[in-house]
Amino acid sequence: MKVPKIPDVELAFTFARSSGPGGQNVNKTNSKAILAWNIMSSKSISEAAKARFVEAYGNKINDIGEVIIASDETRDRMQNEARCVEKLMEMIQATWLPPKTRHATKPTKASQRRRVEGKKIRSDVKAGRGRVKSWQ
Repeated sequence: MKVPKIPDVELAFTFARSSGPGGQNVNKTNSKAILAWNIMSSKSISEAAKARFVEAYGNKINDIGEVIIASDETRDRMQNEARCVEKLMEMIQATWLPPKTRHATKPTKASQRRRVEGKKIRSDVKAGRGRVKSWQ
């Protein structure tokens, strides 16, 4: 299954001053991109995928159901905007498919035997560390 493309109308960008070093450029340009995507009202992904997304990334979702992603990695506003979309798509990709179900298996007879033999050997080693009862 292919991960869906989120329509641009569902994505809302705001821009702010970047933090960190950069001199005058940081002080005068709004190059930090902040992406807000309302996952709860989105028609792009299924309810099951939404539930998995919320479980995995609930800390990035605010009270009104918006996923907030910020990027100030570059000095360019457009590159930061693209990076926010990349981060969102990576998050969706990580939660898109349901996890594989685990099927219980039995250990083989040989593995059970090896385990018990190892325990016996270890027990003998530990028993040999005790006090010597007599020299006769």
